[in-house]
Amino acid sequence: MPATDVASVSVRSPNGAVPWARRLNPRRAAGGGLRYLVLAGISALYLFPFVVVLTTSLKPADEIFTLPPTLGAKRWTLDNYRAALEAMPFARYLFNTALISSITVVGQLLSSSIVAYSLAKIRWRGRDALLLLIIATMMLPPQVTMIPVYIGWSKIGLTGSYLPLLIPQFFGSAFFIFMLRQFFRGIPEELLDAARVEGASDLRIYRSVVLPLARPALVALSIFAFMWAWTDFLLPLIYINDPDQYTLSIGLYSFFSEHGVEWGALMAAATLMSLPLIFVFLVGQRQFVRGIALTGIK
Repeated sequence: MPATDVASVSVRSPNGAVPWARRLNPRRAAGGGLRYLVLAGISALYLFPFVVVLTTSLKPADEIFTLPPTLGAKRWTLDNYRAALEAMPFARYLFNTALISSITVVGQLLSSSIVAYSLAKIRWRGRDALLLLIIATMMLPPQVTMIPVYIGWSKIGLTGSYLPLLIPQFFGSAFFIFMLRQFFRGIPEELLDAARVEGASDLRIYRSVVLPLARPALVALSIFAFMWAWTDFLLPLIYINDPDQYTLSIGLYSFFSEHGVEWGALMAAATLMSLPLIFVFLVGQRQFVRGIALTGIK
């Protein structure tokens, strides 16, 4: 029997296509490799600032501003982390920041999800007009309302506490409402109609049918809300006066002085502040990406 030339063998699918030829196409492989190379380059650009912060936090003071600048060091040290922990009550600031961020996540989950459900799955007069109004608030810069809102909180005597930061979280966010509404619209109406036939109320449908199906979108909302509350600097600076109530973002300012900046300790504190955000994202990464993809907000 004559030898079979492997190169001449083609496995055809029932419709006559040649899948091997498509998979082994040199142009297709080169195009895929180029795309991965571009994505790797973009990822490196985004990771570079964090690498600089991390390496600077591990350098002694006399090596931070060497010329030419390098990412490496002759001697690595943890002295900057010890200085950061001694320069401010890190545990207290960490607790304050975690408290504000956790309550923010809970408030946004409760309020934004139920408003989004009513806008997506319940028909009532004025629903579309309210949706347009909510979307319009996203176009309004926060600086426009900052002073009137502060005057309002001051008139009722709530400045100097966490309440101006926490109470608005239980009234929803325009971005989160819109994001969840887009996800809820993708839930089949047949599931909700079947629940209504069984006698379930809208609140029961929301709790038992919609929320379990919306887990990816809710995880995405939680990560966004946690990240924004954790890194927020302006609002805590405006409303909090007691140093014992400061957050980590305000605590970083303790490294700025009239005689210069302690860059090593500042980079160490910034690294410690970033670790919880990285951990939260890594834990919910898969659900986060799925939630963003399914809501159509890219």
